[in-house]
Amino acid sequence: MLKNLLDERKCFKLVCGAGNEDAQEVEKLVALYSKAGCKFFDLSAKPEIVEAAKRGLQGREGYLCVSVGIKGDPHVRKAQINYEKCAGCHKCEEVCPQRTIKHCKVKQARCIGCGKCYSVCSQGAISFVFENKDLNEVLPELVELGIDCIELHAMDGDWVEKWDYINSVYDGMLSICTARGRLSEEKMIEQIKQMITNRKPYSTIVQADGYPMSGGSDDFKTTLQAVATAEIVQNANLPVYIMLSGGTNSKTAELAKMCGINYNGIAIGTYARKIVSKYIEREDFLRNEYVFNDALKIAKALVETV
Repeated sequence: MLKNLLDERKCFKLVCGAGNEDAQEVEKLVALYSKAGCKFFDLSAKPEIVEAAKRGLQGREGYLCVSVGIKGDPHVRKAQINYEKCAGCHKCEEVCPQRTIKHCKVKQARCIGCGKCYSVCSQGAISFVFENKDLNEVLPELVELGIDCIELHAMDGDWVEKWDYINSVYDGMLSICTARGRLSEEKMIEQIKQMITNRKPYSTIVQADGYPMSGGSDDFKTTLQAVATAEIVQNANLPVYIMLSGGTNSKTAELAKMCGINYNGIAIGTYARKIVSKYIEREDFLRNEYVFNDALKIAKALVETV
């Protein structure tokens, strides 16, 4: 059971990306990291992505979490380029961690909404569209497919209606992804308290997202905010599981332990995908034993840090 995995306080969660709708990449990532020892996977809330993850598990034990967001959440937005404004400098292509921009065109299925392209565009050519999923349509099918957790990204905005609906259709483990970016510490804890009011103790994960989608580098400074956010949740003494996220890397567990954080797991996305990207991109990745095993050594080393 997922609850048992969290109780062990050694849970590594691979974040494939709430906005990552590339089924082939998800299958490869799950195949690799499940072989490396990961048992918890965060996915886009689409049936075809859940099915891809199940193929990737290849019969190994694994728990699947689907992520949904509210309007304004960067995890559920997609970049788009205004070609009339675009200067063709290709800076957006260079910084994209998903390599989803080619020839100044965005392959939206791979875009995770991180905003790195937006930050380097001097022409104002990049904007975002938000994918506000109709949960009434997607969740029943996903629950029927067999998932183990539903995560709501509730950094800000109107989360109440979606949270109430999720609770009404699913009685398993739920996860709240929250961050301090738009909320004060007090408001963040107040929001979590409201969300868990009618839930059983330890039936909820709080994913403390320090700095969403910022884990490209592998140093203590990058992961500092994830640890600091987790500390705020820990100090509130709530009956929840604590999952560190947002800027997480191979240093996260070490820093968390130094700071006395009694976490239940660490969710790693950007960094976990980055360190194996050159292998994952190969068409023969799942067939080439030598390529797969080279990537496996890297993935296993990361999983073991937790």
